[in-house]
Amino acid sequence: MMGSRWSAESQGRRRGPELDLAILDAALEQLSTVGWNGLTMEGVAAQARTGKAAVYRRWPSKADLVADVLRAGLPPLGEIPDHGSIREDLVVLCRGLRDAMNSRAGTALRSVLHECDNASADRFHELIRTGLNEPSHRLFHALVQRGIERGDVRPDATGGFVADVIPAIMMYRSKVCGSEWEDPDIREMIDQVLVPLLSA
Repeated sequence: MMGSRWSAESQGRRRGPELDLAILDAALEQLSTVGWNGLTMEGVAAQARTGKAAVYRRWPSKADLVADVLRAGLPPLGEIPDHGSIREDLVVLCRGLRDAMNSRAGTALRSVLHECDNASADRFHELIRTGLNEPSHRLFHALVQRGIERGDVRPDATGGFVADVIPAIMMYRSKVCGSEWEDPDIREMIDQVLVPLLSA
């Protein structure tokens, strides 16, 4: 299950928010087991122990349902306390990205992108942009600004391409090379690429 907020059960008929969460949880389970192509609204309804009409009233299409499942399931990156150096701040950022990529929703999102048609893929690429890329960019720029003020980041290290380095490397190595991004891998990447790139 996705967690306590997604696993509410009751002996009686579920309604309102409780039923919504049951449907979302069932849809994520379907994505995890049968993928985008195998997921059906009927299957989701059966697993959520409700009628198909109840699912369609809330989500007119499979794409609408899956988009909400993935959006709700991606863990937020959150704020990063000052650890005293850009290196340690970036370690925390990269761990958060790794955890989001490896969450059930993150894994399902990558699978969906491989299976769905082009029209749906565009929608889910937008979800990656708003759910992962933009939050990580905002955090990265905040960490860089903090490093500039602290004196361990050069003042001109604020370009847009610099912010793309971490997600680009992590997604490439994960998708193409099968890297699981253990903590030593994260530190090595930061020491070999980010620290030299950002150092004052």
